[in-house]
Amino acid sequence: MISSNDFRTGTTIELDGQVWRVVEFLHVKPGKGSAFVRTKLKSVQSGNVVEKTFRAGEQVQQAILEKSNLQHTYVESGDYVFMDMTSFEETSLTSEQIGKGAKYLKEGMEVNVIFHNGKVLEVELPISITLKVTETDPGVKGDTASGGTKPAILETGAQVMVPLFISVGEMIRVDTRNDSYLGREN
Repeated sequence: MISSNDFRTGTTIELDGQVWRVVEFLHVKPGKGSAFVRTKLKSVQSGNVVEKTFRAGEQVQQAILEKSNLQHTYVESGDYVFMDMTSFEETSLTSEQIGKGAKYLKEGMEVNVIFHNGKVLEVELPISITLKVTETDPGVKGDTASGGTKPAILETGAQVMVPLFISVGEMIRVDTRNDSYLGREN
C-alpha cells in the first residue's frame, strides 16, 4: 500500500482492477477543509487518461512492475518470440500485446517488456532504430524546392515518410514513437 501523499510522477498504482501510472499530481491544502491530492492517471493497458482526486493520506494499492530486457529471436505463426538474455527463457507475444511497435521489430532487436503479475503490460522499443529502405519512388532532380516527402517501405515492412533524396538501399534512423524520419545512418 502507498499513501496518496507519496505519489510522484511515474508511480504505478492498482485501481479498479487496472494498473495506472501517475502522470501529474498536485497536493492541495485549502484554507477550509481537509487536504487532497489531485492526480492525472494514465492506464498502462489502454492508454486512457483520467483525473482522480484522493484524500490526503488515503491508502492505495501500489502496482509492482517487473521490467525485463528481451531479445526478439523469430516469428512463429504470427506470434513474436523473445528470449530473456539472462535466463534464456523464451516468451511468445502477439502483435496486440506489442502494439504499434510490432512493425519495427527485426531479429536480434532488444526491447524492454514490462510485466505485472506475470502478464505483459507494455513493450518498450528503442526510441530510434536504424532500418534499410527496401522500396521507394526514385528522387527526381529539381523536385526538391519545396522540401517534400515521399513514402518509403523499410526492411520490416513499416512505411514512413522520407525526404525526396532518400533512395532504395539506404540506411535511415526512424523514431518509433511517432513513425518519423530522423536522418541517414552512415
